[in-house]
Amino acid sequence: MTSNERRGGSARLVLLIAALSACVSAPEPPRAQAAAATPQKPLTGQSSGRPQPTTNTWPIRPVANPPSPYRDTDPQEAPPPALVTVVRNLGQSFNGKVGIAVRRIGSDWTVAWNGNALFPQQSVSKLWVAMTFLDAVDRGKLRITDSATITRSDLTLFHQPSAALLKDGMWTTSYSDLMRRAMTQSDNTANDTLLRAVGGPEAVRGFLARRMIRDIRFGPGERLLQSATAGLDWRQDYSIGRNFYAARAKLPMAARVRALDNYLASPPDGAAPASIVQALSKLKRNEMLSSASSQLLLSIMSEAKTGPQRIKGGVPPGWSYLHKTGTGQDLPPRSTGFNDIGIMTAPDGTSYAVAVMIGSTTVGIPERWALMQAVARAVAANHQTR
Repeated sequence: MTSNERRGGSARLVLLIAALSACVSAPEPPRAQAAAATPQKPLTGQSSGRPQPTTNTWPIRPVANPPSPYRDTDPQEAPPPALVTVVRNLGQSFNGKVGIAVRRIGSDWTVAWNGNALFPQQSVSKLWVAMTFLDAVDRGKLRITDSATITRSDLTLFHQPSAALLKDGMWTTSYSDLMRRAMTQSDNTANDTLLRAVGGPEAVRGFLARRMIRDIRFGPGERLLQSATAGLDWRQDYSIGRNFYAARAKLPMAARVRALDNYLASPPDGAAPASIVQALSKLKRNEMLSSASSQLLLSIMSEAKTGPQRIKGGVPPGWSYLHKTGTGQDLPPRSTGFNDIGIMTAPDGTSYAVAVMIGSTTVGIPERWALMQAVARAVAANHQTR
Protein backbone atom coordinates (compact mmCIF):
# COMPACT_ATOMS: atom_id res chain seq x y z
CA MET A 1 0.00 0.00 0.00
CA THR A 2 1.33 3.45 -0.94
CA SER A 3 1.50 6.38 1.42
CA ASN A 4 -1.25 8.08 -0.59
CA GLU A 5 -3.49 5.00 -0.17
CA ARG A 6 -2.78 4.97 3.58
CA ARG A 7 -3.67 8.64 3.86
CA GLY A 8 -6.87 8.05 1.85
CA GLY A 9 -7.88 5.09 4.06
CA SER A 10 -7.29 7.10 7.21
CA ALA A 11 -9.44 9.91 5.90
CA ARG A 12 -12.30 7.51 5.08
CA LEU A 13 -12.08 5.99 8.61
CA VAL A 14 -12.36 9.44 10.21
CA LEU A 15 -15.43 10.21 8.09
CA LEU A 16 -17.05 6.86 9.06
CA ILE A 17 -16.52 7.46 12.80
CA ALA A 18 -17.97 10.95 12.49
CA ALA A 19 -21.04 9.59 10.73
CA LEU A 20 -21.61 6.94 13.40
CA SER A 21 -21.20 9.53 16.16
CA ALA A 22 -23.95 11.61 14.61
CA CYS A 23 -26.39 8.69 15.07
CA VAL A 24 -25.86 8.58 18.87
CA SER A 25 -27.52 11.29 20.99
CA ALA A 26 -25.19 13.14 23.25
CA PRO A 27 -26.04 12.70 26.94
CA GLU A 28 -28.20 15.45 28.40
CA PRO A 29 -26.65 17.62 31.04
CA PRO A 30 -28.07 17.02 34.53
CA ARG A 31 -30.31 20.08 34.37
CA ALA A 32 -31.89 18.98 31.08
CA GLN A 33 -32.50 15.48 32.41
CA ALA A 34 -34.34 16.87 35.44
CA ALA A 35 -36.52 19.00 33.21
CA ALA A 36 -37.44 15.99 31.04
CA ALA A 37 -38.78 14.17 34.11
CA THR A 38 -41.16 17.03 34.92
CA PRO A 39 -44.39 17.22 32.90
CA GLN A 40 -44.47 20.40 30.82
CA LYS A 41 -47.24 22.23 29.02
CA PRO A 42 -46.93 22.36 25.21
CA LEU A 43 -44.98 25.43 24.15
CA THR A 44 -46.70 28.03 22.00
CA GLY A 45 -44.37 30.57 20.43
CA GLN A 46 -41.30 31.70 22.33
CA SER A 47 -40.78 30.84 25.99
CA SER A 48 -41.87 33.57 28.37
CA GLY A 49 -39.11 32.61 30.75
CA ARG A 50 -41.62 31.84 33.51
CA PRO A 51 -41.24 28.49 35.33
CA GLN A 52 -43.46 25.74 33.95
CA PRO A 53 -46.07 24.16 36.26
CA THR A 54 -45.31 20.78 37.81
CA THR A 55 -47.41 18.13 39.51
CA ASN A 56 -46.74 19.96 42.77
CA THR A 57 -48.50 23.09 41.57
CA TRP A 58 -51.33 21.70 39.43
CA PRO A 59 -54.73 21.69 41.21
CA ILE A 60 -55.74 18.17 42.29
CA ARG A 61 -59.48 17.59 42.52
CA PRO A 62 -61.03 14.73 44.54
CA VAL A 63 -63.13 12.30 42.52
CA ALA A 64 -66.26 10.37 43.44
CA ASN A 65 -65.78 6.65 44.15
CA PRO A 66 -61.96 6.68 43.81
CA PRO A 67 -60.31 3.37 42.95
CA SER A 68 -59.14 1.19 45.82
CA PRO A 69 -55.50 1.66 46.83
CA TYR A 70 -53.06 -0.67 45.14
CA ARG A 71 -52.58 -3.82 47.16
CA ASP A 72 -49.56 -6.01 46.62
CA THR A 73 -51.06 -9.49 46.34
CA ASP A 74 -49.60 -12.89 45.77
CA PRO A 75 -50.67 -13.94 42.26
CA GLN A 76 -50.53 -17.56 43.43
CA GLU A 77 -53.06 -16.94 46.20
CA ALA A 78 -55.64 -19.72 46.19
CA PRO A 79 -58.51 -20.88 48.39
CA PRO A 80 -57.83 -23.43 51.14
CA PRO A 81 -58.11 -26.92 49.59
CA ALA A 82 -60.17 -28.12 52.53
CA LEU A 83 -62.78 -25.42 51.89
CA VAL A 84 -63.01 -26.48 48.25
CA THR A 85 -63.59 -30.07 49.33
CA VAL A 86 -66.22 -29.22 51.94
CA VAL A 87 -68.22 -26.99 49.59
CA ARG A 88 -68.17 -29.66 46.89
CA ASN A 89 -69.23 -32.38 49.31
CA LEU A 90 -72.05 -30.25 50.73
CA GLY A 91 -73.36 -29.48 47.27
CA GLN A 92 -73.15 -33.07 46.08
CA SER A 93 -74.80 -34.58 49.14
CA PHE A 94 -77.76 -32.17 49.41
CA ASN A 95 -81.09 -33.53 48.18
CA GLY A 96 -82.12 -30.70 45.89
CA LYS A 97 -80.78 -28.10 43.52
CA VAL A 98 -78.37 -25.89 45.46
CA GLY A 99 -75.81 -23.24 44.64
CA ILE A 100 -73.00 -22.26 47.02
CA ALA A 101 -70.36 -19.56 46.64
CA VAL A 102 -67.70 -18.19 49.01
CA ARG A 103 -65.37 -15.32 48.11
CA ARG A 104 -62.66 -13.91 50.33
CA ILE A 105 -63.03 -10.14 50.07
CA GLY A 106 -59.77 -8.57 48.93
CA SER A 107 -58.66 -11.76 47.19
CA ASP A 108 -59.30 -13.04 43.70
CA TRP A 109 -60.68 -16.50 44.46
CA THR A 110 -64.18 -17.87 44.73
CA VAL A 111 -65.10 -21.37 45.87
CA ALA A 112 -68.40 -22.48 44.37
CA TRP A 113 -70.78 -25.33 43.70
CA ASN A 114 -73.17 -24.58 40.81
CA GLY A 115 -71.75 -21.08 41.11
CA ASN A 116 -72.73 -19.94 37.60
CA ALA A 117 -76.23 -21.44 37.49
CA LEU A 118 -79.24 -19.14 37.91
CA PHE A 119 -81.26 -19.63 41.10
CA PRO A 120 -84.50 -17.84 42.06
CA GLN A 121 -83.59 -14.98 44.37
CA GLN A 122 -86.97 -14.09 45.82
CA SER A 123 -86.36 -11.43 48.50
CA VAL A 124 -82.59 -11.49 48.02
CA SER A 125 -83.38 -9.15 45.12
CA LYS A 126 -84.37 -6.45 47.63
CA LEU A 127 -80.64 -5.87 48.04
CA TRP A 128 -80.37 -4.59 44.46
CA VAL A 129 -83.33 -2.24 44.97
CA ALA A 130 -81.63 -0.75 48.03
CA MET A 131 -78.37 -0.35 46.12
CA THR A 132 -80.11 1.31 43.18
CA PHE A 133 -81.86 3.71 45.55
CA LEU A 134 -78.63 4.65 47.33
CA ASP A 135 -76.88 5.08 43.99
CA ALA A 136 -79.59 7.60 43.07
CA VAL A 137 -78.91 9.35 46.39
CA ASP A 138 -75.17 9.39 45.63
CA ARG A 139 -75.92 11.03 42.26
CA GLY A 140 -78.23 13.63 43.79
CA LYS A 141 -81.36 12.26 42.09
CA LEU A 142 -83.13 11.37 45.35
CA ARG A 143 -82.77 12.24 49.00
CA ILE A 144 -82.92 9.62 51.71
CA THR A 145 -85.11 11.93 53.78
CA ASP A 146 -87.74 12.31 51.03
CA SER A 147 -91.08 10.71 51.77
CA ALA A 148 -93.62 8.55 49.99
CA THR A 149 -97.31 7.94 50.62
CA ILE A 150 -98.61 4.38 50.41
CA THR A 151 -102.26 3.67 49.68
CA ARG A 152 -104.28 0.46 49.38
CA SER A 153 -103.56 0.39 45.65
CA ASP A 154 -99.84 0.07 46.46
CA LEU A 155 -100.16 -3.04 48.61
CA THR A 156 -98.57 -6.25 47.39
CA LEU A 157 -98.86 -9.73 48.92
CA PHE A 158 -97.28 -12.20 51.29
CA HIS A 159 -95.11 -10.52 53.93
CA GLN A 160 -96.00 -6.81 54.18
CA PRO A 161 -96.13 -5.56 57.79
CA SER A 162 -96.46 -2.01 56.50
CA ALA A 163 -100.02 -2.78 55.34
CA ALA A 164 -101.16 -2.59 58.97
CA LEU A 165 -99.88 0.99 59.21
CA LEU A 166 -102.37 2.44 56.72
CA LYS A 167 -104.76 4.80 58.50
CA ASP A 168 -107.75 6.04 56.53
CA GLY A 169 -106.35 4.23 53.52
CA MET A 170 -102.87 5.78 53.47
CA TRP A 171 -99.52 5.97 55.23
CA THR A 172 -96.64 8.39 54.68
CA THR A 173 -93.05 7.67 55.64
CA SER A 174 -89.48 8.37 54.52
CA TYR A 175 -87.50 6.45 51.92
CA SER A 176 -85.00 5.70 54.66
CA ASP A 177 -87.70 3.95 56.69
CA LEU A 178 -88.92 2.02 53.65
CA MET A 179 -85.41 0.79 52.85
CA ARG A 180 -84.84 -0.32 56.42
CA ARG A 181 -88.18 -2.20 56.48
CA ALA A 182 -87.44 -3.87 53.14
CA MET A 183 -83.96 -5.00 54.18
CA THR A 184 -84.52 -5.99 57.82
CA GLN A 185 -88.13 -7.25 57.72
CA SER A 186 -88.32 -8.18 54.01
CA ASP A 187 -91.47 -6.03 53.68
CA ASN A 188 -92.73 -6.46 50.10
CA THR A 189 -94.83 -3.29 49.97
CA ALA A 190 -91.96 -1.18 51.33
CA ASN A 191 -89.65 -2.66 48.70
CA ASP A 192 -92.05 -2.15 45.78
CA THR A 193 -92.58 1.48 46.84
CA LEU A 194 -88.82 2.03 46.82
CA LEU A 195 -88.63 0.28 43.45
CA ARG A 196 -91.14 2.73 41.94
CA ALA A 197 -89.16 5.65 43.34
CA VAL A 198 -85.95 4.64 41.55
CA GLY A 199 -87.67 4.09 38.19
CA GLY A 200 -88.81 0.47 38.24
CA PRO A 201 -87.08 -2.78 37.26
CA GLU A 202 -85.19 -1.23 34.33
CA ALA A 203 -83.43 1.16 36.70
CA VAL A 204 -82.19 -1.75 38.82
CA ARG A 205 -81.02 -3.66 35.74
CA GLY A 206 -79.22 -0.55 34.51
CA PHE A 207 -77.46 -0.09 37.85
CA LEU A 208 -76.19 -3.68 37.85
CA ALA A 209 -75.01 -3.32 34.25
CA ARG A 210 -73.08 -0.13 35.06
CA ARG A 211 -71.35 -1.91 37.93
CA MET A 212 -70.38 -4.77 35.56
CA ILE A 213 -72.35 -7.37 37.54
CA ARG A 214 -73.39 -10.18 35.23
CA ASP A 215 -75.80 -13.09 35.71
CA ILE A 216 -78.09 -11.29 38.13
CA ARG A 217 -81.59 -10.82 36.77
CA PHE A 218 -84.20 -8.55 38.25
CA GLY A 219 -87.85 -9.52 37.90
CA PRO A 220 -91.00 -7.44 37.24
CA GLY A 221 -91.78 -6.65 40.87
CA GLU A 222 -93.34 -8.68 43.67
CA ARG A 223 -96.96 -8.76 42.49
CA LEU A 224 -96.33 -9.87 38.91
CA LEU A 225 -93.53 -12.26 39.88
CA GLN A 226 -95.49 -14.11 42.56
CA SER A 227 -98.79 -14.28 40.66
CA ALA A 228 -97.08 -15.69 37.53
CA THR A 229 -95.18 -18.24 39.64
CA ALA A 230 -98.50 -19.46 41.02
CA GLY A 231 -100.19 -19.52 37.60
CA LEU A 232 -102.36 -16.44 38.18
CA ASP A 233 -102.81 -13.04 36.53
CA TRP A 234 -102.43 -10.29 39.12
CA ARG A 235 -105.49 -8.55 40.52
CA GLN A 236 -105.20 -5.84 43.13
CA ASP A 237 -107.75 -7.48 45.40
CA TYR A 238 -105.21 -10.31 45.89
CA SER A 239 -103.36 -7.91 48.21
CA ILE A 240 -106.21 -8.01 50.75
CA GLY A 241 -106.30 -10.68 53.45
CA ARG A 242 -105.95 -14.20 52.08
CA ASN A 243 -107.52 -13.53 48.69
CA PHE A 244 -104.33 -14.58 46.86
CA TYR A 245 -104.12 -17.89 48.70
CA ALA A 246 -107.80 -18.61 47.99
CA ALA A 247 -107.42 -17.91 44.26
CA ARG A 248 -104.26 -20.04 44.05
CA ALA A 249 -105.95 -22.95 45.82
CA LYS A 250 -108.76 -22.98 43.22
CA LEU A 251 -106.34 -23.58 40.35
CA PRO A 252 -106.02 -27.12 38.96
CA MET A 253 -102.91 -28.80 40.33
CA ALA A 254 -101.59 -29.34 36.79
CA ALA A 255 -101.71 -25.56 36.16
CA ARG A 256 -99.84 -24.84 39.38
CA VAL A 257 -97.17 -27.44 38.66
CA ARG A 258 -96.70 -26.13 35.13
CA ALA A 259 -96.37 -22.52 36.32
CA LEU A 260 -93.85 -23.43 39.01
CA ASP A 261 -91.83 -25.60 36.61
CA ASN A 262 -91.69 -22.73 34.12
CA TYR A 263 -90.51 -20.34 36.83
CA LEU A 264 -87.76 -22.66 38.04
CA ALA A 265 -86.58 -23.47 34.50
CA SER A 266 -85.71 -19.82 33.82
CA PRO A 267 -86.43 -17.62 36.83
CA PRO A 268 -86.96 -13.96 35.85
CA ASP A 269 -85.30 -13.08 39.15
CA GLY A 270 -82.54 -15.66 38.74
CA ALA A 271 -79.01 -14.99 39.91
CA ALA A 272 -75.71 -16.89 39.97
CA PRO A 273 -74.21 -17.36 43.46
CA ALA A 274 -70.73 -16.48 42.13
CA SER A 275 -72.08 -13.16 40.81
CA ILE A 276 -73.80 -12.40 44.10
CA VAL A 277 -70.61 -12.84 46.14
CA GLN A 278 -68.76 -10.68 43.61
CA ALA A 279 -71.32 -7.90 44.12
CA LEU A 280 -71.15 -8.27 47.91
CA SER A 281 -67.36 -8.04 47.74
CA LYS A 282 -67.60 -4.87 45.67
CA LEU A 283 -70.14 -3.42 48.11
CA LYS A 284 -67.80 -4.07 51.02
CA ARG A 285 -64.94 -2.39 49.09
CA ASN A 286 -67.08 0.71 48.28
CA GLU A 287 -67.09 -0.16 44.58
CA MET A 288 -70.87 -0.36 44.22
CA LEU A 289 -71.76 2.83 46.10
CA SER A 290 -70.07 5.75 47.82
CA SER A 291 -68.36 4.98 51.09
CA ALA A 292 -71.14 6.61 53.12
CA SER A 293 -73.91 4.73 51.30
CA SER A 294 -71.99 1.46 51.50
CA GLN A 295 -71.56 1.76 55.24
CA LEU A 296 -75.23 2.67 55.71
CA LEU A 297 -76.44 -0.34 53.74
CA LEU A 298 -74.05 -2.74 55.46
CA SER A 299 -75.17 -1.41 58.83
CA ILE A 300 -78.83 -2.00 57.93
CA MET A 301 -78.03 -5.53 56.74
CA SER A 302 -76.46 -6.25 60.13
CA GLU A 303 -79.87 -5.57 61.71
CA ALA A 304 -81.75 -8.13 59.59
CA LYS A 305 -84.30 -10.06 61.62
CA THR A 306 -85.04 -12.77 59.04
CA GLY A 307 -83.37 -16.18 58.83
CA PRO A 308 -81.59 -16.41 62.20
CA GLN A 309 -81.11 -20.17 61.73
CA ARG A 310 -79.81 -20.03 58.17
CA ILE A 311 -76.16 -19.08 57.58
CA LYS A 312 -76.18 -16.93 60.69
CA GLY A 313 -76.89 -20.00 62.83
CA GLY A 314 -73.46 -21.43 61.92
CA VAL A 315 -71.39 -18.26 62.40
CA PRO A 316 -69.09 -18.89 65.40
CA PRO A 317 -68.68 -16.54 68.39
CA GLY A 318 -66.37 -13.61 67.67
CA TRP A 319 -67.43 -13.43 64.02
CA SER A 320 -70.09 -11.08 62.65
CA TYR A 321 -72.60 -11.66 59.88
CA LEU A 322 -74.80 -9.25 57.90
CA HIS A 323 -77.19 -10.55 55.30
CA LYS A 324 -80.39 -10.74 53.26
CA THR A 325 -82.63 -13.77 52.98
CA GLY A 326 -85.15 -14.89 50.39
CA THR A 327 -87.97 -17.44 50.49
CA GLY A 328 -90.12 -18.59 47.58
CA GLN A 329 -93.44 -20.36 47.24
CA ASP A 330 -94.09 -23.94 48.29
CA LEU A 331 -96.02 -26.52 46.30
CA PRO A 332 -95.77 -29.62 48.51
CA PRO A 333 -93.63 -31.56 48.59
CA ARG A 334 -91.46 -28.92 46.87
CA SER A 335 -90.07 -25.75 48.43
CA THR A 336 -88.37 -23.13 46.27
CA GLY A 337 -86.06 -20.16 46.61
CA PHE A 338 -84.76 -20.81 50.14
CA ASN A 339 -81.77 -18.45 50.26
CA ASP A 340 -79.33 -16.55 52.43
CA ILE A 341 -76.55 -14.26 51.21
CA GLY A 342 -74.26 -12.02 53.23
CA ILE A 343 -70.82 -11.13 54.57
CA MET A 344 -69.02 -12.99 57.36
CA THR A 345 -66.23 -11.12 59.13
CA ALA A 346 -63.56 -12.77 61.25
CA PRO A 347 -62.19 -11.30 64.50
CA ASP A 348 -59.08 -10.14 62.60
CA GLY A 349 -61.26 -8.11 60.19
CA THR A 350 -61.04 -10.44 57.18
CA SER A 351 -64.39 -10.74 55.42
CA TYR A 352 -65.98 -13.40 53.24
CA ALA A 353 -68.97 -12.98 50.93
CA VAL A 354 -71.19 -16.05 51.17
CA ALA A 355 -74.24 -17.18 49.21
CA VAL A 356 -76.30 -20.35 49.69
CA MET A 357 -79.28 -20.65 47.35
CA ILE A 358 -81.64 -23.63 47.37
CA GLY A 359 -83.57 -23.47 44.13
CA SER A 360 -85.82 -26.45 44.75
CA THR A 361 -85.92 -29.21 47.36
CA THR A 362 -88.22 -31.64 49.13
CA VAL A 363 -86.24 -31.81 52.40
CA GLY A 364 -87.49 -30.14 55.55
CA ILE A 365 -86.42 -26.77 56.90
CA PRO A 366 -84.04 -28.19 59.57
CA GLU A 367 -82.03 -29.95 56.88
CA ARG A 368 -81.83 -26.74 54.85
CA TRP A 369 -80.64 -24.90 57.95
CA ALA A 370 -78.01 -27.57 58.53
CA LEU A 371 -76.61 -27.10 55.02
CA MET A 372 -76.35 -23.33 55.40
CA GLN A 373 -74.81 -23.52 58.84
CA ALA A 374 -72.27 -26.08 57.60
CA VAL A 375 -71.09 -23.58 54.95
CA ALA A 376 -70.60 -20.91 57.63
CA ARG A 377 -68.64 -23.29 59.85
CA ALA A 378 -66.46 -24.37 56.89
CA VAL A 379 -65.57 -20.75 56.13
CA ALA A 380 -64.58 -20.10 59.74
CA ALA A 381 -62.68 -23.39 60.12
CA ASN A 382 -60.58 -22.70 57.00
CA HIS A 383 -59.94 -19.03 57.64
CA GLN A 384 -56.27 -18.24 57.11
CA THR A 385 -54.85 -15.03 58.52
CA ARG A 386 -52.52 -13.03 56.32
